[in-house]
Amino acid sequence: MNKRTTKPFVRRCGVETLSRILPAVLLFGVVLAGQAIAGWEQVDDILSRVTEPSFPDRDFNITDYGAVGDGHTDCTGAFEKAISAANDAGGGRVVVPAGTYVSGAIHLKSNVNLHVSEGAVIKFSTYPDKYLPTVITRFEGIECINYSPNVYAYEQENIAITGKGTLDGQANESNWWQWALSRTDANDIKLLNDYGRDGVPVEERIFGAGHYLRPNMIQPYKCKNVLIEGVTIKNSPMWHVHFVLSSNITVRDISVIGHGPNNDGCNPDSCKDVLITGCYFDNGDDCITVKSGRNNDGRRVNVPCENIVVQNCRMKDGHGGVVLGSEMSGGVRNVFTENCKMDSPHLRQALRIKSNAMRGGFIENIYMRNVEIGEVNEAIFNINFYYGEAEAGPYLPTVRNINIENVTSQKSKYVLVLRGFYRKPSITDIFLKDCSFNNVQSADILAGVKKVYFENVKVNYMSTN
Repeated sequence: MNKRTTKPFVRRCGVETLSRILPAVLLFGVVLAGQAIAGWEQVDDILSRVTEPSFPDRDFNITDYGAVGDGHTDCTGAFEKAISAANDAGGGRVVVPAGTYVSGAIHLKSNVNLHVSEGAVIKFSTYPDKYLPTVITRFEGIECINYSPNVYAYEQENIAITGKGTLDGQANESNWWQWALSRTDANDIKLLNDYGRDGVPVEERIFGAGHYLRPNMIQPYKCKNVLIEGVTIKNSPMWHVHFVLSSNITVRDISVIGHGPNNDGCNPDSCKDVLITGCYFDNGDDCITVKSGRNNDGRRVNVPCENIVVQNCRMKDGHGGVVLGSEMSGGVRNVFTENCKMDSPHLRQALRIKSNAMRGGFIENIYMRNVEIGEVNEAIFNINFYYGEAEAGPYLPTVRNINIENVTSQKSKYVLVLRGFYRKPSITDIFLKDCSFNNVQSADILAGVKKVYFENVKVNYMSTN
């Protein structure tokens, strides 16, 4: 690859070059100028509000309630009894000692810490009837009544999952994942989308037995003061960790591994004040995804996802490292990513934003700094308004104030692929500062974009300055 000089770098962002890559490009105000990247001062305020739950110094060992760690005995009832006892006593740790415990749905209650000890494995049953009765949940951004997630909590406070053990959803191509791979779920997904579009009351959107909407693995729903720390979480039926309409959340030092369809790692959804730190992600879909509901149902609930801090995480495989959308109809704001490492030929993008004219919504005040990227196989930064329904809708999304600082990469196809709508450019104020991108294969693609700023950005070792 020939080194680029400053002049070719400027041209690669110009309309003349872009028009040969993408017809009818609308690009306004690409600027090489020094711009201060402010906003990081908000992080301290966010973290001051993220306080971990505390629990009384009482232990409730699941083996005292009938659990047997032989890998065969159904321990669902033992988990339920131990959690209820801890909750009735005013709180404490429900301890899962070393061994392999088979269970159906586990429902956490307030003031309970589910502590999965080192050497302990919770293997979740792959029989759908183990996740009945149904519960209120969100499936891809639309509320409904469906199978319980593997671990679920509704309107609870001060809850945790901790320890060095493993939670294994046991999903694979012969059970849960097959529903998606064979498109067995297609009719139910369409029905749910129709319910959301038509405003059918949530209590009438009944799925579960006889239907094929896969449950997520861990889902605190309308909860406060949540901690997930230390555990390994793998092979979810769908998304691994999914917080919905919850606040004051800490996710620390967990490993999330799963390569099935829609196997996202950690998804805050219409949540507020979230810290994700020291975690490892190796996933079949996005690693960390910030969401806020889908289409009309997201606008009905109308709760943004905001004040999200991602620190010191590692991303291996996945569609994107840090992702916003596509279910973003309630809006996303104030997302801060720093001191992370991303590296895999099977990681598509480092920072990814996806939406369309049915999702609508806004994304604003997004910050990324001090991120080391070994390799991604597509773009460092991608915005795609043509995801899913593309332009087929009246709700134009907006993206504004995206800040990328001190980000380095060693291999990618593109630096930027930003695809807004031709009819109304609504991507604006993109700032890149003090970045270095090496072994870049192709010129950037920008459409429907206004005001892109570069300061001290090097591409293939050549500077913009």
